[in-house]
Amino acid sequence: MRVYLDHNASTRPHPSVVRAMARFLDEDFGNPSSIHAAGRAARDAIERARDQVARLVGVGRDELVFTSGGTEGNNLAIRGGAEAARAADPRRTRVLTTSIEHPSVLAAALALELRGFAVTRLPVDASGRLDEDALERALGSDVALLTVQAANHELGNLLPIARLVERAHAAGVWVHTDAVQAAGKLPLELRALGVDLATLSAHKLYGPKGAGAVYLRAGCDVSPHTVGGHQERERRPGTENVAALVGFGVAAERAVEEGGAWAAHVEALRDRLEAGALALGARVNGDPGARVGNTTNLSWDGADGELVVESLDLEGIAASTGAACTSGSLEPSPVLLALGQSPAQARTAVRFSLGRENSAQEIDHVLARLPEILRRVRSAMA
Repeated sequence: MRVYLDHNASTRPHPSVVRAMARFLDEDFGNPSSIHAAGRAARDAIERARDQVARLVGVGRDELVFTSGGTEGNNLAIRGGAEAARAADPRRTRVLTTSIEHPSVLAAALALELRGFAVTRLPVDASGRLDEDALERALGSDVALLTVQAANHELGNLLPIARLVERAHAAGVWVHTDAVQAAGKLPLELRALGVDLATLSAHKLYGPKGAGAVYLRAGCDVSPHTVGGHQERERRPGTENVAALVGFGVAAERAVEEGGAWAAHVEALRDRLEAGALALGARVNGDPGARVGNTTNLSWDGADGELVVESLDLEGIAASTGAACTSGSLEPSPVLLALGQSPAQARTAVRFSLGRENSAQEIDHVLARLPEILRRVRSAMA
């Protein structure tokens, strides 16, 4: 039996997504910038997808800019937003973020430091909850942007975005949220949350890789950090990936229609897995009281997480130790280190992230294999 429990890294595209994309890889292959019929068909498909994604996250269609995914989106929103805020008010030369953000967010912050911005990385407690008093102290007239994730990629932690937006806006600070791990997994109304910018990615919600979006609140302009193209209202270069964007739109539509049922199903399975893991001596990393429903991050004392993941893989079970873009790194998870864990403790973590196709039978199979896997890993480390 093969069991896939790494949905925070990527999801299997919904069958309706694959069917919709096929047409735009074959029959309707035109360039959406062309003015002939084939080009118009491609352009119409992109705009239909924009409507579908906008409906998923509660924004206006004209507030979405399509990108190639979460990393590009985070760079466009964070770097572009900070530069725009500084251009409007040269005093605003500082960016606030948290110590548990996705690597693409931290990389964008580093790029801003090279552009003369100061970056403050706000601390979290042992459960990954943001220190809101530290945020209050950090906010000021010199801050250009606060960027904080909606759901953590490793722990599943949900951050209190609406409350953070209220505090930041009181100081005149724009707010960006990396919503990649939240969209499609729980109700997400970006306009109602009050954020100024947000990032989405299709392949985290049963769409294809290579498609994403940035939400730009109406009236909130950004400075593009790339040049040479005119696509997406001058916000990014490159001919649009029509098939992938069509797939993104269909995935968003499926999430609107079926996301609530998927979320309930997945959370019940996550709780089943977690209960069995706790019986095997696991501890849960993160905030059990405020998590997205598909994620559990578990540690077993004396069992190296990489070895557990490799052993699971030999049994046909896919899991991970953290963000896919940092897999293979010998360094312990920066997220877990930010929680105050020692490097040795952080190296014991394994992330299980579930999806709509998982079953109770699969979870029971994983739990049946874990005792022997843990025994072998601990023996190898002794």
